[in-house]
Amino acid sequence: MNDPLDGAGLPPALEHPVLKSMLGAWALAACSAEETAAVEEHLGECGPCADEARRLREAVGLLQRPESLDLDPGLRTRVLDACLARRPPRVPVPAWAASYDAETARLDALLQDFGDAEWHAPVRLRWFRGEGATSRRTTVAGVIAHLLAVDGLVATALGLADPLDHLTAAPAPAPPGASVTPGVAGTPAERTETFWETSHFPPTRSVRGPWREQSHAVVRTVSFTGAGPGALPVSYGDFELPMRDALLDRAFECWVHAEDIAEAVDYPYGPPAPRHLHDMIDLAARMLPQVLAARRRRGLAAPGARRHLVAAGSPGRSLRLEIEGDGGGQWLIPLDSPGAVGSADHQVAHVALDDVEFCRLAAGHVSPEEAAAGQLGDRGAIRDVLFAAASLSRM
Repeated sequence: MNDPLDGAGLPPALEHPVLKSMLGAWALAACSAEETAAVEEHLGECGPCADEARRLREAVGLLQRPESLDLDPGLRTRVLDACLARRPPRVPVPAWAASYDAETARLDALLQDFGDAEWHAPVRLRWFRGEGATSRRTTVAGVIAHLLAVDGLVATALGLADPLDHLTAAPAPAPPGASVTPGVAGTPAERTETFWETSHFPPTRSVRGPWREQSHAVVRTVSFTGAGPGALPVSYGDFELPMRDALLDRAFECWVHAEDIAEAVDYPYGPPAPRHLHDMIDLAARMLPQVLAARRRRGLAAPGARRHLVAAGSPGRSLRLEIEGDGGGQWLIPLDSPGAVGSADHQVAHVALDDVEFCRLAAGHVSPEEAAAGQLGDRGAIRDVLFAAASLSRM
């Protein structure tokens, strides 16, 4: 039997230089249990080592990254999916409206605790026009006013009130000889400028309520009416989208401008859920042939590119657009006619991009020259598609 006084279980007897050399490992919690006990007993007796140990522990605290208290941006979607799997809603939101519902809710959560300083923080809206980037300066409140004004295109298509109807201030007189369009202007940029210019005061936090009420009304209306309004046309002034695509477009812009706002107030903001991100990318890919044709009519296509007349519904020269990431996929983009069909047999180029990077290109936040991670094939076709993607952006 061991003698209880034989020293078993006591810290090992170590010399001062050895104990001092162990302070760094102790501060990092890298010592064994016996070494830790020996060091801590020594610190109770040696003032200089105790001071050194305190300084080392403070330094270790500075090296450790504090964990964010912010919730995982995908948590809301996962919780709702789990709840709805157990008890489906009486009036389900159509799948094509789910991304708009989610992105407006995420942005509203970001805005919830903003004070006056955040609402008036400067924001620069950026988009691509022609061959280069352009921008417009506003505030966080001005961005929400912009979303309210443009979402009004969807609201009015559903028979809801137009948020611009309450503006009573007379617009500035048109120059002599200029054509005047009756009523509120119809393009997103025109509606936004109308809202900004004819409001009695610059937008403030008070714009959040009308914007959120309108987004709720849109989701509620399409939910109660079922799949019917999915094909309802929504006019953007110079083009139209069916309701299901218009809500995807509005969800995309809501996310992009939420990132603009988060950047202005120095707050992290993640991308949409993967399935919503995929749907947004799919919409952009489907719109690219029309944008390519419009740029070609304006003389903005790559010089020297060979083109062929292709009958509608027939295969033609195509570019393979490969989008990597959870929201990605592959699309064959017809190059010569919006009515042509993308064809692997007629592929002349291949471009690969990250999913979020492609969305930032389509938002005008990344230049076409900087966007592609991988390029192979016809350089003119690649340039045309990248510039067309950037041309999807607008204020």
